[in-house]
Amino acid sequence: MEDLNQTSSSPASGLPLAFHGTIIHSRSLVELEFLENCFILVDKSGKIQVLQTDVDPTQISAIISDHGYAPDVFPVKYLRRGEFLCPGFVDTHNHAPQWTQRGMGRGISLIDWLNNVTFAHEAKFADVEYAKRTYASCVDGFLQQGITTASYYGSYHGEATRILADVCYQKGQRALVGKCNMNRNAPDWYRDPSVSDSLRETRALIQHVRTLDPEGQLVQPVITPRFAISCESELLSGLGSIVQEHPDVPIQTHFNEEKEEINFTRELFPEFHLEADLYRNFGLLNERSILAHCIYLEEREMDMLQELRCGVAHCPISNTTMRDFMIAPIREYLRRGIKVGLGTDSGGGYSSSMLDAMKQAFIVSLAQKTHTNGRDEPLSLAEGFYLATMGGAQVCGLDDKIGSFAVGKEFDALEVHTIDLDRPGVMSLVEEEDSNFVIFEKFLMTGDDRNIARVYVRGRSVKV
Repeated sequence: MEDLNQTSSSPASGLPLAFHGTIIHSRSLVELEFLENCFILVDKSGKIQVLQTDVDPTQISAIISDHGYAPDVFPVKYLRRGEFLCPGFVDTHNHAPQWTQRGMGRGISLIDWLNNVTFAHEAKFADVEYAKRTYASCVDGFLQQGITTASYYGSYHGEATRILADVCYQKGQRALVGKCNMNRNAPDWYRDPSVSDSLRETRALIQHVRTLDPEGQLVQPVITPRFAISCESELLSGLGSIVQEHPDVPIQTHFNEEKEEINFTRELFPEFHLEADLYRNFGLLNERSILAHCIYLEEREMDMLQELRCGVAHCPISNTTMRDFMIAPIREYLRRGIKVGLGTDSGGGYSSSMLDAMKQAFIVSLAQKTHTNGRDEPLSLAEGFYLATMGGAQVCGLDDKIGSFAVGKEFDALEVHTIDLDRPGVMSLVEEEDSNFVIFEKFLMTGDDRNIARVYVRGRSVKV
């Protein structure tokens, strides 16, 4: 068999895979499912062909033969105790150009952070060679940590953003890639020269991605106004027109992130009291909208998000490490049936780890419980994991393909090892009496990328 870790221009390995052992995924928001002695077979297109529980190893050859494969040459990975498969993590909000500035600018306001830290870093992506090097490192870094799908903001540079799409495709990461639209309230040296330039580059990205990956097997374009502050009305209107031209293309933006940002938006758009009204007016709110942060929504905005089936990208690390400790009311969104996923907001957040995002989401939900005098219960372990997998898939419009394991779904998965590691880490030791649930909890709470032995996207092993 050829090395599954080799670089390939194809979004699938072309090789069938099979595993026997423990598989963990979400049955619902509140219920984890532990499938023990499970046999899973992934066909050469990267889709799950067989998912069968309570399989004795002696039965495997017959199952393989029944599905048209030769058992004597078919590779089966037998997972030992302390090893399991789970769905890949979905990062619903990520700034790829900020890969090199993670951890910088702690404790300052959003606007100051943009002006004093971020814009200068993102401006470097005018250099094509810099973009190639940095995006290669970025995508490798996220894959290493088990993020099989990411919704990326690029810089405002069209060429660099097309490079980001290329890198994701070549390295095998599932991705939504957007050229950042911004033609005001940024330095002259870091903004779109004009509305027409911004719209032209957006259309060029859509065309580029659809040429690169015509069926959208891995990479999709996403329309990406940075936020209303950075876009004139004419630009937002033009992006709304592109949404009408391409009704299947998702949309992402920052939404009700910080009080200073909200007040500035109202000064720029006095005809709109609510950001939801503003974005809806320009045709940028629908079931494909990914709204990052969502800290200070008013009642009518929550009603609108529920009605239009918009998704919330919850970014608990960046929300709590800038100037203020900002608490998104995630329990209320879940209570209303609003789609919610997790985002690392890497750049704004200090960590690019989805494991860290899950832990911080729990801390933020605990703060919300205190803030609401106990009305909003904190997120459970099962809920946090759901947001990192199936919830994120729903927000990105991919829940029919990924987020859990089922026959016909695509195999985006992590192979997790917690015992006898090649690269020992600092995860809590697994003891003889530990159940699979305890081992899983120890991984989520104390594990790191060293415990993620393999990462698969559409059946292709993609961790370097």
